[in-house]
Amino acid sequence: MYRARFSASTPFLSNQFEAELRDTANKIVARGKGILAADESTGTIGNRFQKINLENTEENRRNYRELLFRAPGWGDYISGVILFEETLTQKAADGTPLVELIKSSGVIPGIKVDKGIANIPGTENETLTQGIDGLGARCADYYSKGARFAKWRSVLKISENCPSDVAVNENARGLALYAAICQQNGLVPIVEPEILMDGDHGIEVTARVSEAVWEATIKALQEQHVFFEGILLKPSMVTAGVDHKGKTPSQFDIAHATITAFQRTIPPAIPGIVFLSGGQSEEEASVNLDAMNKLVNKGLKAPWALSFSYGRALQASAIKAWGGKSENVKAGQDAFLTRAKANSLAQKGEYAASSNTEAESLYVRDYKY
Repeated sequence: MYRARFSASTPFLSNQFEAELRDTANKIVARGKGILAADESTGTIGNRFQKINLENTEENRRNYRELLFRAPGWGDYISGVILFEETLTQKAADGTPLVELIKSSGVIPGIKVDKGIANIPGTENETLTQGIDGLGARCADYYSKGARFAKWRSVLKISENCPSDVAVNENARGLALYAAICQQNGLVPIVEPEILMDGDHGIEVTARVSEAVWEATIKALQEQHVFFEGILLKPSMVTAGVDHKGKTPSQFDIAHATITAFQRTIPPAIPGIVFLSGGQSEEEASVNLDAMNKLVNKGLKAPWALSFSYGRALQASAIKAWGGKSENVKAGQDAFLTRAKANSLAQKGEYAASSNTEAESLYVRDYKY
């Protein structure tokens, strides 16, 4: 059994995609670039449109995403974009497929493949991500339509009794199975074990939980024979809970705690870590990413590219500036490009914080989409 399990003939990736997966993963975390997460479900983008008094129609969703994908030079800062399934097949107002707009800017299309979360029976309202049934066929279809990477979000929370071992292990196994299925169909899987900001715990608690979650996830990926050189990790930063009453950690406290937890758990074979913003303001997300890369530039050991995969933290001010009005398209694009450039600089550890940015909190308690 021992020899059979670790035999040289064991197929860690039994398909023709290995070189392509490695190449795609490395392109996504190229220096100065990161991911735009534009994969909001129809309901979630509707919540954002409500704030600008805009009706949630297919045309308005198309117009907004076309605004992003036609922003001049956005490919200088963005390497990949995660799409909702609707967007993958949509056409721009002039009939151009949105996927072709994306590719023409040198940006790699990706796709959200999970089907949302459901409660795990016998737990304290903890959740497991759905969508494994039929995933292989869907991934093959998405690849044929131009997608080259995928995203699957699992959600864990911190409280007195959470996360439970059941939630940690079941979500880890789900992420690993998703990742293996994606790779067999040519898609680089973004592995996203999100730990919500909800709670009054300190940064030390978040660090301990993060290490446990990432350790379980990596173990499950190994057991599933996932090709590490062809995946990306999308974790939360290690921060205090949003209701924490103690001393507020600085950006360098957050950076050091996050990288330390990675050093203890994440294999160097993984090309990059693309952070989710997790309800941080646009400016906080940029400043905290910048702090990590500044520490790396000063010699803190981090063999992975540290980049971004932001949704709200790249789009909040853009949606506000656009306001759903055709005459404000340029204003919306300018706001988007401002944040894209800020995060490009932060990915290199070269961002200078500005007071002229969106400082509004983007936190949503028990965030679902």
